Amino acid sequence: MPELPEVETIARGLHKRVTGDRIESVWIGSKPEPLKSPAAEISRTLEGTRIEQVRRVGKHIVFDLVARSKNGKRQWIVHLGMTGRMLVATPDAEVISHTHLIAKLKSGRELRFIDPRRFGRLEVRASSFEGPGSEPLQIRLEEFIALFRGRKAPIKGALLNQTLLHGVGNIYADEGLFRAGIRPRRRAGSLTRREYARLHSALQEVLKEAIAAGGSSISDYVDAEGEEGFFQLQHRAYGRGGEPCLVCKTPIKKIVVAGRGTHYCPRCQC
Repeated sequence: MPELPEVETIARGLHKRVTGDRIESVWIGSKPEPLKSPAAEISRTLEGTRIEQVRRVGKHIVFDLVARSKNGKRQWIVHLGMTGRMLVATPDAEVISHTHLIAKLKSGRELRFIDPRRFGRLEVRASSFEGPGSEPLQIRLEEFIALFRGRKAPIKGALLNQTLLHGVGNIYADEGLFRAGIRPRRRAGSLTRREYARLHSALQEVLKEAIAAGGSSISDYVDAEGEEGFFQLQHRAYGRGGEPCLVCKTPIKKIVVAGRGTHYCPRCQC
């Protein structure tokens, strides 16, 4: 599933390419799964609106829209799920299988939502979407500590809890914990203040580095132009089970925490 750096990369690419453009018409496929709002409501909300900006909130892409009417502020919210893509295409580009929405723009281009496994979601709303949890790149240390202090869940599971910290998923939880030197099974509430500070810093550091690299291309992830990211080449823990730790050469161990495959170094992380 695309995580914060991948969604940020896509949102920035979309913002650069379609901001200021107007949505003239919308085609929606017959599959109901991707539609969190009814198809008719999505079409009615999007058609005729101007794209004011595109941004990320947690793991969601948010299109801020302005309708022709004075009170026409709207939002189009896209969650990519496991295999979702949001691409800018020319009208003559092949419409590939599993395309669930095509928004035709005044510029002549098209916005296409593609999702083979149909775990992604499309929604429209008039109210402001804030996301389920706190923003990892903006949260201050004291707020970060308050989220996890007293919790009995493993710190890895707590990091994946989107109602606490939205946007962090399996890849960046593993990478952040590795850099902070903290084992994923440690109870979240058992960390010391110094360990919380290390984790807070490490998580923000790895997220920023991943954004700069265009995200991690694992499975189906590509950006708004169909290009892969490169941060998977810099992974120190995630996906490296059985390989030597890049710091101490101890084999990276793979376990299951909170139902997710989890990678850590038994020597560097305590």
